[in-house]
Amino acid sequence: MNSDLIVTLIKYAVMFAVFINVAPIMVWVERRGAGLIQDRPGPNRVGPIGLFQPLADALKFMFKEDVTPALVDKPLYLIAPVLALMPAFTTLVLIPFGPTITVGGRTTPLVVTNADTGVLLFLAISSLGVYSLVMAGYASNNKFSLIGSIRASAQLISYELALTVSVLAVLIPVNSFRLTDVVAYQQRYGWNCLPQILGCLVFLIAAFAETNRLPFDLPEAESELIAGFHTEYGAMRFALFFQGEYSNMAALSALGATLFFGGWSLPFIHYPHNLLGAVLGLLTLVAKIAIAMAVFVWVRWTFPRFRYDQLMRLGWKFLLPLAIVNLILVAALTVAGVLKPLNP
Repeated sequence: MNSDLIVTLIKYAVMFAVFINVAPIMVWVERRGAGLIQDRPGPNRVGPIGLFQPLADALKFMFKEDVTPALVDKPLYLIAPVLALMPAFTTLVLIPFGPTITVGGRTTPLVVTNADTGVLLFLAISSLGVYSLVMAGYASNNKFSLIGSIRASAQLISYELALTVSVLAVLIPVNSFRLTDVVAYQQRYGWNCLPQILGCLVFLIAAFAETNRLPFDLPEAESELIAGFHTEYGAMRFALFFQGEYSNMAALSALGATLFFGGWSLPFIHYPHNLLGAVLGLLTLVAKIAIAMAVFVWVRWTFPRFRYDQLMRLGWKFLLPLAIVNLILVAALTVAGVLKPLNP
């Protein structure tokens, strides 16, 4: 095994270790956060302040009987939960998590794959997550699951347009599709969230819809669809959907942090190009992802669910035009020289 492959595997292992722990941590944060916001205790019996509750939940999922309903389309039914995980764990290879470091005379960029089309590749891969939802709803032989999957596909297509346009606006002054160049641009000129506050707002709202989170969780609306596309799933298969949802939240949070909040860097702070710089960069990115995930939780327990017609109207008649206006505005400011290019 050559050294390049070993280094790549090590970098992926670091990012995987961060993302795989998102779901158990967020289960505790979500439930304790809900209790705090609603003025009730939340889970507080298993371990100190309920810290071991995610472990208890994981054990419950592992030992529950895994029932496959009759008349399901079995191949699609079984593969759908696995596909729910794949986009998030694939896109993480494109997120830079630290400065270029030099160890033993070898210079290594702290990103698993520094692709020339990094941002486009991220958006393309993340959009594949809708296939798992459509498969689950179709294969379950349940009308509520099917309605949930149709809602999910319509919702993701609608809000993906606005999200993509807001991302393209970030790339105009950077003049590159590499996420490492986006971070380098913000190190030189400051975070993009300030001059592109409109695009940042569009990205934030679209991210809630992309991850099917309240107030946009119409594909899972309990009062209407029982649990939507995963109504017929239980045990570890349901847990995979659970893990996929939180992993997708973390992936979009990492993308948002990289595009608008400097990624692994902080303003006016230069990290050393060694292992210490790598650790500091990773911790900085993780802290920004944690703040974004906390916002997801806060919004869930603060805002009511939209009606479906309101959801679609917001996406097509408000958010998409706003994203296009932001794109035109950023292009005009770049041509006028107000937004400086990374490589003039």
